[in-house]
Amino acid sequence: MIETYYAGSYWLDRPESAEACARRAERFFHLLGRCDPAWTRWYETAGSFEEARERLFPTDAENFQKLLARKEHRIGEGFSFHLWTGDSLEETSGVDGNCGHSSLHLPSTCVLRPYDEGLIGERVLTTPVMTEVLRAMALAWDPEWGVATSHEHRDSVTEKAKPGTFVGWVMYFSRLRGTVPPLPAPVRIEPVEDKGTLVLLTPERFTASNPEHVALAARVHELLDRARLLRPLQPLPAS
Repeated sequence: MIETYYAGSYWLDRPESAEACARRAERFFHLLGRCDPAWTRWYETAGSFEEARERLFPTDAENFQKLLARKEHRIGEGFSFHLWTGDSLEETSGVDGNCGHSSLHLPSTCVLRPYDEGLIGERVLTTPVMTEVLRAMALAWDPEWGVATSHEHRDSVTEKAKPGTFVGWVMYFSRLRGTVPPLPAPVRIEPVEDKGTLVLLTPERFTASNPEHVALAARVHELLDRARLLRPLQPLPAS
């Protein structure tokens, strides 16, 4: 069975207009396209793969604003979108986003489902690429917390997978959430401008089937929890 992965960013209580969300989405997809050329062409959904391939979606802010203005993309006071890409039904990647609302309980999100198989999957499921994906999310969406990891490891260490409460392959912590403490090798820590910090657990692909990876994640969990960085999301003061 293939180990599957995702990258997601999460935040609470940020009411924003469709125009503001569209600008953030434009920046995210621009940065995502620089992570790998497979993420430079995006499509809307349709009733079949063939129909959807005809619905090319230019990811500029003006086009996003038109998309978010549609009734089906409104969620209360906020907005949602789903875009996908891929050359075959078996090998696709997608992005789901919801933003613009002021909920204190339901987080705003941007979640990437990367390619899991084939040559593109081998190319993008690497620490350098997934680190840049999470960096793109941090720069565009300014979230409180983010993670790129495997579903299998996540589900083995937490039952409810509340954002902010568990450790994954690559993590992002807003500077307003706290300071990342020193962590053991081979873990790396990288700044994201003045916004926050990335934590990279392993230089190779992190897998739930590797006992050394699992043990390292448990040790890092202990240290981050001690530093009070692993906690549910909470509204952050303006930066």
